[in-house]
Amino acid sequence: MPDENRLEEKFLSQEAERRVSEKLDTVEEIEIDVQTDLLKIVQGQADGVSVTGQGLVIQEGLRVQEIKLQTESIAINPFSAIFGQIELNEPVNAIARIIVTEVDINHALTSDLIRTQMQNLQLDVDGDIVSFEPQKIQVFLPGDGKIECRGKVLLKEMGKTRPFAYTAILRPRTNLQPAMLESFNCTEGEGISIELVTAFMHKAKELMSLPYLKWEDIAFSIKDIKVEIGSLILLVETQVKQIPSSLTILSP
Repeated sequence: MPDENRLEEKFLSQEAERRVSEKLDTVEEIEIDVQTDLLKIVQGQADGVSVTGQGLVIQEGLRVQEIKLQTESIAINPFSAIFGQIELNEPVNAIARIIVTEVDINHALTSDLIRTQMQNLQLDVDGDIVSFEPQKIQVFLPGDGKIECRGKVLLKEMGKTRPFAYTAILRPRTNLQPAMLESFNCTEGEGISIELVTAFMHKAKELMSLPYLKWEDIAFSIKDIKVEIGSLILLVETQVKQIPSSLTILSP
């Protein structure tokens, strides 16, 4: 009977939901569907895993409003799977649709994790190293495909440090158009040189042209970004070599 055939799926899915929920700081709703049966589990196989969640706080300060993820068929450790824990025997590909809000983005920008990653950014400007130390960054999502950024930084060049503030409006890269900078204005300070702007734009283009980014055992590529009023919708392709303990929700 259909219900009997799904007993293994229900058990493994419920255990996976429980384990993932325990690892998240906060979760409003999560549903995991492991597509398999007892014979496939014993053989170390599953047709796939789907994840749907809302209000997920992955780490302190990092919140996802909504995520929908689906993997392809996967090879799993049958012994751990019997107890509701999915361990990958081979890398697996997945595709995810992720929604993050303007509020969540700005909260993440104040987190220790993000601030640490953004400290002491450096650019090579005609052989001289110029450093940026971000003091404050705010992101606004007015819709119409635009992202507005307002920020303050400490600019360190030629042995001197000075404050600098700016506003910028950009359109992110999508599957239909490249990333575009619509405007950039200095709001505080003496402004910046053309050479520094050129170096910054070159670095930004280099980063946006990377085929993929890597985090622990996950390689991911943002295929499309849609900007709506107050939120970003990301279409992400990933290859997962193993489930990282600190970011379980983004893995199968």
